[in-house]
Amino acid sequence: MRNLKYYFAIFSIFIMISCGENAEKKVEEKSKEETQIETEAKVSEKNVILFFGNSLTAGMGLEASEAFPVLIQNRLDSLNYNYEVVNAGLSGETTASGKNRINWVLNQDVDVFVLELGANDGLRGIPIAETRKNLQDIISTVKEKNPNTKIVLAGMQIPPNMGEEYTTDFRNIFPELAEENNVELIPFLLEGVAGDPELNQQDGIHPTAEGYEIVADNVWSVLEDVVEKE
Repeated sequence: MRNLKYYFAIFSIFIMISCGENAEKKVEEKSKEETQIETEAKVSEKNVILFFGNSLTAGMGLEASEAFPVLIQNRLDSLNYNYEVVNAGLSGETTASGKNRINWVLNQDVDVFVLELGANDGLRGIPIAETRKNLQDIISTVKEKNPNTKIVLAGMQIPPNMGEEYTTDFRNIFPELAEENNVELIPFLLEGVAGDPELNQQDGIHPTAEGYEIVADNVWSVLEDVVEKE
């Protein structure tokens, strides 16, 4: 899909050549048009960063422009990075439902895959082993679909409502999976935001616009070493 305009331009060149020598002027005019088409094609050929997550990624309760994936896109643009951000966040998503839709999401080419799931599992008390397996299956699917895709795993923590053992085991899922799969880790997505009433909406779970600015910084502190400037 990325190279559609480029192929169209090349095809047009062959058509013009076949038209004969009596159209020299038209060929010259067409060449200019094709040069423009090829230039536009190169501009549109951006690497894709896909954020796959739940309502934290989707930006629930805020304008779409305030969600942290959009803030990452703005930062990439300001730094002249050739990347397009795709927000594949879905409110209410668990690791199980994420596992069920991962193949559909990966129908497009993805250069960087940021996995942000698990919070809803933790809040619902889903067994640690199940959450861990689902996250592992998602990571394995991404690697199988495209071994060249760079993966970033967003670490998550939950309040101690489920007990100290569960809370600790849940927190440890993410660094352990990151190490086992040799993928990058955002230690805690909501670092500096979680638990602060001024940075969270009334539900105490989802960040405000100001809170998302901090979340974007947390993501960028890891992502900046993953993306490549072209």
